[in-house]
Amino acid sequence: MSSKPKQRETALNFESAIDRLEAIVEQMESGKLPLEDLIVRYEEGMNLVKICQERLANAQQKIEIIARNSAGKAIVKDFEATPEPAAPANAVAETENTNDEIKLF
Repeated sequence: MSSKPKQRETALNFESAIDRLEAIVEQMESGKLPLEDLIVRYEEGMNLVKICQERLANAQQKIEIIARNSAGKAIVKDFEATPEPAAPANAVAETENTNDEIKLF
């Protein structure tokens, strides 16, 4: 039985793991699961988080290998996000006043 979870972990890609993690969060937030099921879902979620972290670390390593200078030596570059365009101050105030829902993302 211990080989079955390992096979599933290796079969999941990052996107599948994130999708499953989001489904688990929705189930847990619904308030309809008994405590025992919440614990099982929490454990599964933590395993999925570990998978996602491993996939991201592997992707980062691949990017570092690909990013090479003109001499062919690997170089590590910090990620520089493009700045988001600034919204007008009154537009932000309007959305805060009309939106009572709290969003994490």
